[in-house]
Amino acid sequence: MTRYLVTGAVGMLGHDLVRVLAGREVTALGRGELDITDAAAVSQAVAGHDVVFNAAAYTDVDGAEADESRAFAVNAHGVENLASSAARHGAKLVTLSTDYVFDGLSTTPYAEDQPRDPINAYGRSKAAGEELALAAHPDGAYVVRTAWLYGSGGPNFAATMLRLASRNATVSVVDDQLGQPTWTADLAVQLLALADSDAPAGIYHGTNSGETSWFGFARAIFEEAGLDPERVLPTDSASFVRPAARPAYSVLGHEAWAAVGLRPMRPWRDALGAAAAAGVLAPDSPAHPGSSGAGSR
Repeated sequence: MTRYLVTGAVGMLGHDLVRVLAGREVTALGRGELDITDAAAVSQAVAGHDVVFNAAAYTDVDGAEADESRAFAVNAHGVENLASSAARHGAKLVTLSTDYVFDGLSTTPYAEDQPRDPINAYGRSKAAGEELALAAHPDGAYVVRTAWLYGSGGPNFAATMLRLASRNATVSVVDDQLGQPTWTADLAVQLLALADSDAPAGIYHGTNSGETSWFGFARAIFEEAGLDPERVLPTDSASFVRPAARPAYSVLGHEAWAAVGLRPMRPWRDALGAAAAAGVLAPDSPAHPGSSGAGSR
């Protein structure tokens, strides 16, 4: 029987990973149970497992601008610890990365092999984590870039929109950043399919397909919640100045899946409808509208 380890298990994605692994032999560790920056603790945790899913990360995009060393400790060196331990113990490592490893200047979807060019500290830390993981475990590290995550069990853009809708007649959302809203339940299923396949190690893009803006995403959320989408008003990024620069274009290509015989994830609009039907969309804790850093990775 395959033995799975999930790090960052209490987060939004970690929660769904544990759920899809129900009935299998799983060790689920939250941040309080495993600090991935502790190499000795990581080695001990990885021992005895065949697959390691790393959902642990430093995700404060704006905070990383003032504390880049902490972001690197978790997103780069912590991932290297996991990759080195997985290689030593003969396990696969499936670790999450981000669209923020790119500069956002493209007008066509980023391919998996496109050069990294991050524009903020968070992106630099995740790009370094990718490089370190693949160097430490070239035959068994799977880097899965994702973006614009929403789901149950954590603050996220969808929940924020519904919370704001309950308090305000209208909400203003940026319409000049494009990306791919991604349901964590779909991503968890995709990650498990990848881990259980014979696909080669390397980089994959784990986002629901298609593209929209934060404004378009917000309108769709309102529609699924039975609210008037006209209450969502467009604005631009200049209205929401943040410490960290955000990529204007965060659409990822999915060619690597077909190359290994796996289907890419379904369209984002279909996934949102399924999430709404599953009762996932509900008001949650405060987060900044239009900010892809709010619980997104």
